[in-house]
Amino acid sequence: MIRVLVADDHAAVRAGLVLILEGASDIEVVGEAGDGRSAVDMAVRLRPDVVLMDVRMPRLDGISATRELGGVADVLILTTFDLDEYVFGALRAGAAGFLLKNTDAESLVSAVRLVARGEGLISPSVTRKLIAAFSGGPDVDPAAVESLTPREREVLAGLGRGLSNAEIARSLGMAEATAKTHVSRVLAKLGLQSRAQAAVFWSGL
Repeated sequence: MIRVLVADDHAAVRAGLVLILEGASDIEVVGEAGDGRSAVDMAVRLRPDVVLMDVRMPRLDGISATRELGGVADVLILTTFDLDEYVFGALRAGAAGFLLKNTDAESLVSAVRLVARGEGLISPSVTRKLIAAFSGGPDVDPAAVESLTPREREVLAGLGRGLSNAEIARSLGMAEATAKTHVSRVLAKLGLQSRAQAAVFWSGL
């Protein structure tokens, strides 16, 4: 069962998200938060697999909350185009993925499942804006890039194309567990916090 915490300051939006998520047989909503500080406190206490996080919230914004949740839970950001600066900040803070608030129910559930498996995603409609905004991508030591093995570079390229672990495994002829290990090593070597950061970094190479 995938344990999810929903954080949004609009009660109606929060209720809608909970309704959608609880309609999936493999997802359990373990808590609801109306502000960022409550989201962090609840996540530390409840240890959900995924926090579905709004960006603009009182007391503590979603970006700061995401930064505080590093190592506690994976964060899936819900955003809108008029909040681009917040999206970029959340990427730097280590968010596992981004969805627009007009995402349909099926895509929302699929995104939560992906993030819970340790993968990440960026809504296709925001990918181009993210790449353009970051241009050069996150700051990475050139020596770290040089330290990547040929296989790790292939895995990084897969991340750059937005592939899942399973898709990387199929494209490179390896087991999914092996692909997952390679992804973890690539992120560690480059000092990146998420697959989304890796995708943006690759786009700038």
